[in-house]
Amino acid sequence: MAFKISKIQHVGIPVTNLKKSISFYKDLGFEEVMISQFDHNKEKGNVAMLQSGEVIMELYEFPRKDLEEIRSRSQGHIDHIAFDVTDIDVVFNELKEKDYKIQEEVPVFLPFWKNGCKYFNITGPDNERLEFNQIL
Repeated sequence: MAFKISKIQHVGIPVTNLKKSISFYKDLGFEEVMISQFDHNKEKGNVAMLQSGEVIMELYEFPRKDLEEIRSRSQGHIDHIAFDVTDIDVVFNELKEKDYKIQEEVPVFLPFWKNGCKYFNITGPDNERLEFNQIL
C-alpha cells in the first residue's frame, strides 16, 4: 500500500440516550470535543466526539424512529473502527483499484470538526466495518 494508517482515529458507538452516554464518558475522564448532527433516513441524528488522550469515542444517536435497531442488539454496540489518514482520496482510489469492498461511491463529507471531515468504509472478511477518515 502507498498510504499508511497512522492510528485508530475513533471508535463509533450507537447510543440510545446521547446525554446519558456523554455524562458516562465524562465521568471516565473524557472531554467533549465536538457536537454535530447528521442526516439519517431524512431526519436528523446527533453525534458527539469525546476524547481522552489519544482515544476518541464517537457517540451517535439515531433519530427516535430508528432507535429500536440499537435497542434490539443483544451484544455490544461498537459499530466501526476508524483509521486516521492524511489523504482520503488517495486511500479511496488505491483501495478501489485493489478491489476492496467499499461501501460508499465516493468519500463522504460530514460537517464535523472545525472544517469538516471525509470518510468511507470497507467491509472486512467477517463483515466488520473499517472506516478511513480524514479531518479536514
